[in-house]
Amino acid sequence: MLESLGWLAAGPWIYAVVGVSIVLDVFLPVLPSGVLVVAVATAAAAETAAGVAREVPDILVLMLSAATASVLGDLVAYRLAWRGSARLDRAIARSRRLTTAQERLGAALARGGGLLVVVARFAPAGRSVVSLGAGAARHRARDFLPWSAVAGLTWAAYSVALGYFGAQWLGPTWLATAVSLAALFAAGAAAAYFMRRPQPR
Repeated sequence: MLESLGWLAAGPWIYAVVGVSIVLDVFLPVLPSGVLVVAVATAAAAETAAGVAREVPDILVLMLSAATASVLGDLVAYRLAWRGSARLDRAIARSRRLTTAQERLGAALARGGGLLVVVARFAPAGRSVVSLGAGAARHRARDFLPWSAVAGLTWAAYSVALGYFGAQWLGPTWLATAVSLAALFAAGAAAAYFMRRPQPR
């Protein structure tokens, strides 16, 4: 396991790789940015436990890098959707999922509650739906971005903790990685269920 994950802890370049992956996955949700964060945190725990004399990712820096990249990606998507285009407006109007998410987001932000933004960060493609929806509906940045920051930090802390503490508790094995990823996907499934649930009146 150490040999397989060792390249992930080879140097500070990994922060840039993680950051770019997270920024881009708001537009390409198929990018496994969450899996990458978990794997890097697992590698850091494994190398630390083994006492390898090599620079390893700092867990706090990894978490802050992931959170910052998450907010940056949200902001880029938000601004692009804010500037908008007739094509984007038509795409949202044609999609029941996007229309519903946009309505729910608007209601949540109007009430001063951004729990939907935080939950959406864990759901597959939920971050894309919320960021683009907030921009297309021209919700104020001061209503959206603070919740985006909370969402990014929560998601980053959860993902890093899964990888790091999974390896600490179960050892630097593929089992630890599998359990951590299963917990990540379970959170995504729960978030997706929450977003699909009918909004109570």
